[in-house]
Amino acid sequence: MAVPDFVLDLRARIGHAPLWLSGVTAVILDDARERVLLIRRSDNGAWTPVTGIIDPGEQPAVAAAREALEEAGVEIRVERLASTSVTGEVVYPNGDRSRYLDLTFACRHVAGDPQPVDGEASEVAWYALDALPEISPEMRWRIGTALEDGPARFLTE
Repeated sequence: MAVPDFVLDLRARIGHAPLWLSGVTAVILDDARERVLLIRRSDNGAWTPVTGIIDPGEQPAVAAAREALEEAGVEIRVERLASTSVTGEVVYPNGDRSRYLDLTFACRHVAGDPQPVDGEASEVAWYALDALPEISPEMRWRIGTALEDGPARFLTE
């Protein structure tokens, strides 16, 4: 996955020490709310919604739309904040350690033929909500929160 320049600058100063970052998940639904757009990550082969790191000073909803265009070639409308959560520690192959504050957004596809764009995804595909590929429990939870109506969900433990 492409590492933002600001993270590379921080890593040059702190090495592999734990880094706290803010990220977004864009759960992109079709107009009928029957299918979700997923990407297969190039780095580990996992199917996920579109995810990414928020750039310094960037509005989170803007980051979600940017990531959808960069990773999957689609324009989206960010409709609402669905959930907030904190990931477990992620340890990358080079030894870098990070945790992420994730802001998951319920989004709607507006335009564009989904396809891998920037190399972060090897595949991009629509999946019926009742026929998802193998996907982590964390990502299933994020998709589930985007399907709910009402206020954003958050964990209290």
